[in-house]
Amino acid sequence: MAAYENRYWWSNDGIRLHARDYAPRDPSAAEGRPPIICLPGLTRNARDFDVLAERLSAEWRVLVVNLRGRGESGYAKDPMSYVPLVYVQDVEKLLGEIGCTRYVAIGTSLGGIVTMLLAGAARESLAGAVLNDVGPDIDPAGLARIRSYVGKSHTWPTWMHAARAVAESNADAYPRYEISEWLTMAKRLYRLNASGRIVLDYDMKIAEPFRLPGNEAGPDMWRALDRLAGVPLLVVRGGLSDILSEPVATRMVSAIEGSDLVTVPDVGHAPTLEEPEAMEAINALLARVAREPVAA
Repeated sequence: MAAYENRYWWSNDGIRLHARDYAPRDPSAAEGRPPIICLPGLTRNARDFDVLAERLSAEWRVLVVNLRGRGESGYAKDPMSYVPLVYVQDVEKLLGEIGCTRYVAIGTSLGGIVTMLLAGAARESLAGAVLNDVGPDIDPAGLARIRSYVGKSHTWPTWMHAARAVAESNADAYPRYEISEWLTMAKRLYRLNASGRIVLDYDMKIAEPFRLPGNEAGPDMWRALDRLAGVPLLVVRGGLSDILSEPVATRMVSAIEGSDLVTVPDVGHAPTLEEPEAMEAINALLARVAREPVAA
């Protein structure tokens, strides 16, 4: 696995936040290229990008963010700060800390919403964007499914118990997974606590604002998407997704000239971005960005 540096910074409201900072293994290839910022989904953390970050950090600097309340980032005193507009402020603070004025964003689910809002705040900073299985309109069926489990604490005695629980709740989204892949997913989603139990690696209070209608996204997200006009854009959709419908994904790429859509077959919400279809499409997007390098 690629080596990374643990990077910490402070939010505007005093939370110590964390990201993994992967230096490019070939600095000469990365010279002049903007860094890649990876943003995970609602209940997820930086471990979701282990494989992608290792692959891309051959020739790019990659920073993988743990949003507040996840992974090694601190938990918020006010649960109502677990909303996309605050996550945007946290990411902007990181960008300021590292002196980054231009970057490529890869956002999965909630991370994609944050990416669209970042474009709304400072479009000129985005050198490229990947929206993974999320769009301005979210399918109500998928929202209902997520609201049914987010914030409900579970503990397990062994990783195999955790893996089987993850398999039971996600079988529809990953119908081809074997037990080894469920173990990998469990080790990304869960952590070992001080008592030796396996627990979810996020603050259960992230569910409080998410359960309120409207707080899953933010303001008019189609307007935020429009701010990506002129930015190399890739929309990734799981073929079985209950979050990003095919009509919404098609409308997204129709709205942004020059954008691309790739559908990952036999996968629901959300593709891991390790699938061959997703990897090929991300390579193509980054090739577009690399043709016009801008120092970060």
